[in-house]
Amino acid sequence: MAGQVEFARMNGLGNKILVVDMRGRSDKVTPEAAIALNADPATQFDQIMAIHDPKAQGTDAWIDILNCDGTKAQACGNGTRCVVQALAAETGRKTFTFQTVAGILNAQEHEDGTISVDMGKPVFQWDKIPLSEEFFDTSRIELQIGPIDAPILHSPSAMSMGNPHAVFWVDKDPMTFDLERFGPMLENHPMFPEKANITLAQVTSDSSLRTRTWERGAGLTLACGSAACAAGVSAARTGRTGRRVTIDVASAPTRQPLVIEWRENDHVVMTGPAEWEWSGQVDPLTGVFSRDAEPEAQAN
Repeated sequence: MAGQVEFARMNGLGNKILVVDMRGRSDKVTPEAAIALNADPATQFDQIMAIHDPKAQGTDAWIDILNCDGTKAQACGNGTRCVVQALAAETGRKTFTFQTVAGILNAQEHEDGTISVDMGKPVFQWDKIPLSEEFFDTSRIELQIGPIDAPILHSPSAMSMGNPHAVFWVDKDPMTFDLERFGPMLENHPMFPEKANITLAQVTSDSSLRTRTWERGAGLTLACGSAACAAGVSAARTGRTGRRVTIDVASAPTRQPLVIEWRENDHVVMTGPAEWEWSGQVDPLTGVFSRDAEPEAQAN
């Protein structure tokens, strides 16, 4: 199908998101378009959230998620909040149900503008994360970077939040580690046959964490919602915190925290902000785009 579609540049706590409206169309945003958009500084992104017509009864949309390298992503919590804000502004509604390859996501915009997303249930079985080696207890797996007798990072907690995660526990600020160097090695480690999101997590109290993430398919990111969920769940699972934590995402441009609740029904609910930046038109086949005129420019 030819022609451009509407899209918006947004962010979730600094996580750079493009929300693309593919409703009413049968085609998809191509990997080539994603790579082209990421190559332009104006549209460089962590994830594309492409909104498609619903496939399942009772859902509002099917969300197709692409990483900046053109690969598919199963889940993106920060991106989902951006979709909610965009659709809430369009429709006036506050609650939505989305379908993704990772399952059904329920979301709600609150009066204060924050948005909660039910990210579903965490997965701990080694072969479903997946890992390449069998571990009875995936809350601490055998993996390290650095010298055997003094590893820099070791013994991560592994799990899936619709996508694979490894959370390394550190005793100092995650920003002091050279994650840009370690991230690619760990993301592509043979332990992770589908690669993995790599998070450094520092426990700052019995109800708070400070994190930084190397995101699978996106690289060093300002924020990653599913990684925050993985860190919060892993902290509770290993007895480091309770089941409700605030997470200070160390690399985020603002200090507004994410709140992660691992509820008694086993669902993980993430609450945090979303921000609209600008809108435009994009060709989902090629990535060629144009920006809408800003209101000030239109007035002049």
